[in-house]
Amino acid sequence: MQPLSRFAEGDRIIVRRLEGGGTFVSRMAALGIVPGTTLTVLQNRGALVVRGPGTRVALGRGEAERIWGEKVGEAALSAEGAPSPSPEPKRYVIALAGQPNVGKSTLFNLLTGLNQHVGNWPGKTVEKKTGFHRYREDVLLEFIDLPGTYSLTANSEEERIARDFIIHERPDVVVLVANAAQLERGLYLLAEVLALPVPVILALNMMDLAEQEGIRVEAHVLEAALGLPVIPLVASRNQGVRELLETVVALAENPARFQPRRPELDSRTRDLWHQVQELIAGLVPTPYPPDWVALKLLEGDREITDKVRAWLPEERWRTLSDLLHTHEDAVLAVVNARYEWIARLLRAALHQPRGGQISLTDRIDRIATHPFWGLLALLAVLGLVFYLTYAVALPLQEWLDAGLVAFQDRVAAWLQPRWPPWAVALVTEGVLGGAGTVLTFLPVLAVFFVIMAVLEDSGYLARAAFVMDRFMHAIGLHGKSFLPLFLGFGCNVPAVLGTRILESPLSRLLTILLIPLVPCSARWGVLTFLAPVFFGRQAPWVAWGLVAFNLLLVMALGWLLSRTLLRGGREAFIMELPLYHWPVWRNVGLAVWHHCLEFLKRAGGIILAMSAVIWALSHYPGPGVAHSWLAAFGRALAPLGALMGMDWRLLVALLTGFVAKENVVATLGVLYHAEGSGLRQVLSEAVPLPTALAFLVVTMVYIPCLATVIVIRQETGSWRWTLFDMALTLTLAFGLGIGVYRLAAWWLGC
Repeated sequence: MQPLSRFAEGDRIIVRRLEGGGTFVSRMAALGIVPGTTLTVLQNRGALVVRGPGTRVALGRGEAERIWGEKVGEAALSAEGAPSPSPEPKRYVIALAGQPNVGKSTLFNLLTGLNQHVGNWPGKTVEKKTGFHRYREDVLLEFIDLPGTYSLTANSEEERIARDFIIHERPDVVVLVANAAQLERGLYLLAEVLALPVPVILALNMMDLAEQEGIRVEAHVLEAALGLPVIPLVASRNQGVRELLETVVALAENPARFQPRRPELDSRTRDLWHQVQELIAGLVPTPYPPDWVALKLLEGDREITDKVRAWLPEERWRTLSDLLHTHEDAVLAVVNARYEWIARLLRAALHQPRGGQISLTDRIDRIATHPFWGLLALLAVLGLVFYLTYAVALPLQEWLDAGLVAFQDRVAAWLQPRWPPWAVALVTEGVLGGAGTVLTFLPVLAVFFVIMAVLEDSGYLARAAFVMDRFMHAIGLHGKSFLPLFLGFGCNVPAVLGTRILESPLSRLLTILLIPLVPCSARWGVLTFLAPVFFGRQAPWVAWGLVAFNLLLVMALGWLLSRTLLRGGREAFIMELPLYHWPVWRNVGLAVWHHCLEFLKRAGGIILAMSAVIWALSHYPGPGVAHSWLAAFGRALAPLGALMGMDWRLLVALLTGFVAKENVVATLGVLYHAEGSGLRQVLSEAVPLPTALAFLVVTMVYIPCLATVIVIRQETGSWRWTLFDMALTLTLAFGLGIGVYRLAAWWLGC
C-alpha cells in the first residue's frame, strides 16, 4: 500500500485509507472517493487526474499523498482468490421542499457543493437541481431540490411538479425546510405534505434570523407535538447540518418509525371526507393515495377534480359532483382545521416578541418601501451597478484586452514557421480576435452577477418590485412584473421563464413581449466594451443614457400595447416581502460561478464556431476581405446601412448577434482586425460618432438572441406572438437608429 501520487498512469487503484482529518475526508467523500473506491490514474505529471465512479477528479500532489491504496492486481484476495469488491452503497432519494425564501437552495448547495446537476424537469422548463452527498462509505444520498412552492394545490407549474414528484417518485424522505422567523406559513405547507404517504423531517432554518426578530422556537417541544423529527438549522453557517444528515439517514433506514400527528378535520367534514372516499374507492389508480385525492376534492383542486372525472363512470361522477357542490364550503373547513392545528403547535413551541417591538426589517422597510425614499434607494442601487461596473470591471477588461493583443502576437510568431498562413490567420484573427475578445467581457459579467445575486439573496428585490408597482400600473402591469423584467438585466431567457409567477395570461404575455427590450448582460457587455472606445471619458454617461432610454422604451411600448392589443383586466398585486438577511456568500459564489461557466461554455462553443465561420466568410474567395462572401452579403444591405452611416461590417456584426449578442464584438474583432493594434484602437479610428451612437442604439433594441426567441415561442405557445415581437423590436431598432444617426450628425455638424 502506498500514496496515490506514487502510482503510474493507467494503474487501477483500490483506495484503502484517507489521511488528513475530517474536513479532507468529508471533501473526498463528497467527490465519491472513500475506502473501497476503485480509481484509475489518468495523469501523474505535476497534479494528478483520476477517474472514479461517474467522475473525474484533479488532485494536487499534497492531496494525493493523503490517499493510500494498492493496485487492483496486488490487492488482497478474497477466499475465492478474486479481489474483494467494494460493496454497492445504499442509495436514498431525499426531496428538499419548502416555500420560497426559506434558505432551501442554501441547504442544497451546502450538502452537494459542486457535485450537482442542473437541468429541466422532463417535459418542463422549470429548473431541476439534483445533487449527491456521500454520507458514509455504504450510504449515498441523492438530493432533489424541489421548486419553491407555497402550497401543494396545483395553482402553478412549480406546485404541480413538487407534489407530482412526491406522489410518483415516493422519495425515501422529504425534508421540509421552513423559515423559523415565519413558522406559521411553513407549518401550513407541512400540513399538506403530511397528507401524503412519505416520511417527513421539519428543518427549521434561519434560527439566527428568528432570534434577531425576537422570536424563540422550542424545537424539542415542536417535535414532541408533531411526532416527527424537527431539526433547528442555520444553513448559512453550517449549523445543524450534521444533525440533519444523521436524522435523514436514520429515518430512511427505518421509515416505520415515522408516526406523525396530522391535522384532524371536524366531525362534519370528516364524515363528508369518508363519503367521498367511498365514492372513489377502487377507482383511483396508483400511485395516488385515495384519502389524499378525497381531501383535494374537498379543497376544490381543479387538476385532481379533472383527473377524478376521467377515472369515474359518468353516473358515479354525477353523484360525487352533486355532493361536492352541496358542500362547497368544505374547503374552508379543511383550511380552518389546519390553522387550528398550527395555532396549537405555536402556542406550545413559539415565543413571540412583545407587541410594539420594531424589528430590523421594519426599520429598513420604512425607507425601502417608502413611495419617495424607496424610489431613491432603488435608483441608488441601479447607480451602484454602473459605478462598480466601470470602477472595478472596466480596468480588468482593458487589462485583458491589452494582454489579448500581446498574446495574439506571440501566438502568431510561434505558429508562422510551423503552420500555413491561412491556419495562422484563422487562429489569431478568427479564434483569438473573435472569441478571445468576447472573453474580456468576463469581469463585467462577474461584477453584474455578484450584484444580482446579493440583491436577490438579501430580500431586496421584492421591495424593488413593491416600489415599482405605481410605475408598472402605468403600462398595464403591476409590481410583480418588475421581478422578471429586472431579471432580464442578467439574461432574457430566465426572465421570460420567470413570468410564470404572474397569474394573469394578459400580464404574462405583455411582460414577455417587453423583456427583450431590457438590456441583458451580453448586451451590457457589448455596451461596456464599445462605449469607452467611441466616447472615452463620457462612456459612463452614454451607457447610463442608453440603458435609461431602453427602460423608457419599455414603459412607452407597454403603455401602448396595454391600451391596444392587450387590453383587459389585471390581476391583484400579492407578493411576499421576505425578512432581510445577510446574503449567503456561498450561494452568491455558486450563482456567479454557474453564470460565468455558462458564459465560458458559450464562448468556447457557439461563439468560437461563429468566429471561425465569420473569419472564413470574410477571407474567401478573396483576395482580401473586400472581395469575400461576407462583404458581398453585407453590401446587399448597404442601402439600409447608409441611412445610419454604417458600412457592411457593422451590419454583419448586428446580424451575427442574433445567435448570441456577444457575437457582435466577436464579429467586429474578425472584420476590423489590424496588425499590431487592438480592436479598440481600430474601431475608434474607423467609426464616426453619429454612426457609433446609432450602432449602440440598434444593438440595445433589436431582436433578442436565438435562445430568447425559442423560449418566447415555448412560453407563449404561439409563433404569431413570437414573430410579432421580433418584427416589433427590429422595426423599432432600425427606426430609432436612423433617427439617432440623423439627429447626432446634425448636432455634431457631420
